[in-house]
Formats: sequence, C-alpha cells, structure tokens
Amino acid sequence: MTENAQVKGSYWLQTAPGGAPRPPLDADRETDVVVIGAGIAGLSAAWELTRAGRRVAVLEAGRLAAGVTGHTSAKLTALHTLVYDKLRRTRGPEGARLYARSQSEAIEHAAGIVADLGIDCDWETRDAYTYVRDPGRADELRAEAAAAADAGLPASFVTETGLPFPVAGAVRVTDQAQFHPRKYLLALAEDLEAGGGQIFESTPVHGLDGGTPCRVSTGTGATVTARDVVVATHYPVFDRALLFARLSPRRELVVAGSIEADRDVDGMYITPEENTRSVRTAPLDDGRRLLIVTGEHFTPGTGDTRERFERLSAWAGEHFPGAGLTHAWATQDIDPSDTVPMVGPLHPGAQHTYVATGFGGWGLSGGIMAGRLLTALITGEECAWAGLYDPRRMRTAVREAPALLKAQAEVAGHFVGDRLRPAPPVDALPPGEGAVVKVDGDRLAVYRDEAGTLHALSPRCTHLGCLVAFNAAERAWECPCHGSRFDTDGKVIEGPATKPLERRDI
Repeated sequence: MTENAQVKGSYWLQTAPGGAPRPPLDADRETDVVVIGAGIAGLSAAWELTRAGRRVAVLEAGRLAAGVTGHTSAKLTALHTLVYDKLRRTRGPEGARLYARSQSEAIEHAAGIVADLGIDCDWETRDAYTYVRDPGRADELRAEAAAAADAGLPASFVTETGLPFPVAGAVRVTDQAQFHPRKYLLALAEDLEAGGGQIFESTPVHGLDGGTPCRVSTGTGATVTARDVVVATHYPVFDRALLFARLSPRRELVVAGSIEADRDVDGMYITPEENTRSVRTAPLDDGRRLLIVTGEHFTPGTGDTRERFERLSAWAGEHFPGAGLTHAWATQDIDPSDTVPMVGPLHPGAQHTYVATGFGGWGLSGGIMAGRLLTALITGEECAWAGLYDPRRMRTAVREAPALLKAQAEVAGHFVGDRLRPAPPVDALPPGEGAVVKVDGDRLAVYRDEAGTLHALSPRCTHLGCLVAFNAAERAWECPCHGSRFDTDGKVIEGPATKPLERRDI
C-alpha cells in the first residue's frame, strides 16, 4: 500500500465532501420522530417518514453519511454472498423468498428515488457474482444458485465471469446496481430538509427514555421529545433487548486505484475464499475506471492491520497489474448471529422505540429496506417481511445458539485474557505507535505521536469495560468485544460507546 493511498482515505468522502457542517442541536425540541444516526438506514428512514407527513429530526454524532456508509464498497445487490441456501434451511422457502423480495424491492426503490430526484450518483446497473476458485466448493455455489432462484432472484450458476482469472463456479444475479453512496445520501438529505425534516450534526446521543412521549438526551445538553424514536447507529448505542449478545463487529479493508476502461470487470464480485475478496469498479472523470478491492476481514483490535493492507494490496497488484493504488480505507460491519438483520421494535416491551442493525456487510440494500420497514411500522401500515426482520424473534434461538455462544466466548476471552497479557514498557513505543502498557502497576493506553509526545488514556472501553487495542494503520484504539473505536485523544469514532476514553497523566 502506498503512502499516498494511506493519506487519501475513502474515495467516497474525498469526492463528495458535503459542504459546510450542519449545526448541532442547541435547544430542546419537540417533533414526531427522532432518528439517531445519519447513515443509509437512518437517512432512508427519515426521508421516508418525512414523505409520509411526519416531522422528523435526525441526530448524528459526526457528519452525515461519513461513518460506515462513507466507507462502504457501495454494492447495491440482493446477492449476499451465500445466504439463500442457509435461509432456505433455517427460515424455510418462504423466509428466503421474503428476504429476496425485500432486498430486491429496496434496489428498485432506490433506482426510483435516483430518477425522481435527478440524483447524479454514478448509478450503474451491473450483474452481481459470488464466485469460488476451489473446484471442491463448486457444488456449494450450485446449491446457492438454486436457492436464490427458488427465492425469486434472476440467479444462475456460471463458470465464466469478467474477472481476469478463472473460477470454478459462480452464482450470477442479473440487474443489480452500484453507485456513489455519499452523493446519493447528500441528495436525500437535501430533499429531506426541503420537506421540513431537520438534521443536526455533531450531536451525540447519551440517553433514551422510551416512555410516552419518548425523550432523547444529547451530548450538547439539549433534549428532543417525540412520539417515536429510531436507533440507526449501526451498532445500537442502547441495548434494552440484549442485542449486544447477538451481534459481532467485523472490520474489512479497502484499496482502490485506477485502471483502463477496457479492463473493467463488468460486474460486482465477492468470494468467501482468501479471507474474503470483493471486486467492483466505478467511473472516473477521465474515462478510466476506479478498481475497488475489499477483503481481509477481522475483529477490531486484533492483529496487525498494516500487514492486512499489504496482503490486500499485493492481491490487487497480482490480479490487476499496473493499477496504481491511490486510496485505502477500512469499513466496519455488524454480523447478526442468525444471518438476518434486526429491524423493528427495540425490545419486547417497546411501543415507540425501534432499531435497525446487523446488516452483515450488506447495509446498502438493507438500509434502504429498513427505512421502508420502519416507516411502515411507525405509520401503522402492513409490511410482509416485518416478522422476518423483527429483533424480538425467538423461534430461531436454537439455530443461532452456536454462533451466539461462539461470539460471547470470544468476548469473554478478550475481557479476561487481555488483562492477563504481558504489557510492553512505554519506552519501547516508537513514534506513530500505541499499546496498552503498564506504568507504576497501572495499565494505560499510550500513543506516541510523530513528535515523540505521549498521549495516555484509560484502556477500558467506556461501553462495557473491555480493554482496547491499537490499530497502527488507522491510528485508532479499538475494542475487540463490541467494536467501539476511539481516536488517539480518546474521542469516540464509532459506537456503541458514547463516552470518550478518560485521559490519564503519564
């Protein structure tokens, strides 16, 4: 990975900066619906609700569409790697059909919004592929293609693709889409505000009273009172239904660079092999294509992220020689223990609080679907797939138990094991590095900046107390238990933590 790639970060953020920030919430307000989080799920829900005649206020801790959605690979497809054969077995044929229908209608809905609002977001229709190179896995893809077709998708098993290397087999689903997600959401936000909706940036949420009415308290000191509240913060910042036990964070890396237009892979590709590899392209102003390669998924706060970037860059260079990598970034996904996202009431007793989470790396179609589903629930309309995504679902508890127990064993291992791990001496930290060290018997999260100055913080994540670890490639402290992330001064980058790491003297 080149130094230039490290500097530029997300292509989506660089090419759609978004203009002047919107102001933070500065006074108490009343509205119909509060939406917490301005990623694709939150903004989609807010836009749909405004169109339905509701007064909506969106509260975003940072900048809108600058978090997970601003770091996605931006594939809008109903083909979610290898989900349909599993759904057919765990949710039955009808469950698989509802999943396919809900995701496909989300894509169609987004296409309609792009056309109606005249959004210039590099929208392109592309086929989507899940491929394998190992001949021993070809039958697995034949079963997936059959399950996806039975679920109603235009799916087939193929052995020829636009990739520059042979495959043993692939599932192809035609007429899917790819776009510039930030350009899409910035336009959606402008239309939302034109319709009377309000967006407040730099407004972290610290408290939720789910009564009648609901009250949301913020880090600015102001409170919003509303009939309904939507928690769309990717990983929920409130856990009234113990959703933390059913969700696992996962980071993936992205590298990108330009290639000639005649080397376009003409599709969107993903494989579960090689610790995941995903490939797509996007149009560039000079007529070339931006090659986008994603992979190397891992639990936040574990392993050497720089080595992972190097592996991904080497893979891109091997298969697309001459593609000078100009951008590199990382994204974070939340995997549900039973495959299906959780969209609906926040907990079993909830009457006016809702959540959208657990999209498992497919948050674009999932977020648009969630916006429509949440709007239906709040406005009292019927939605055929409400039961499929209901977070309160219990009938899959036995099936999801192994994944749930595995995830919680990993959390417990970090909570206990990280406290027993030997800590390096603070003097051993080179500039640009960080580590949890011991100073006078106490553990501290210490970062040494390029000038040699030490920055010391409490190593205890402010969410549930796990010890953070340093990600040197992204210069961030990460919690391996639930994925909270903090900058080198302790400020929250990503939840579920809502409070910064406490500063310490050293």
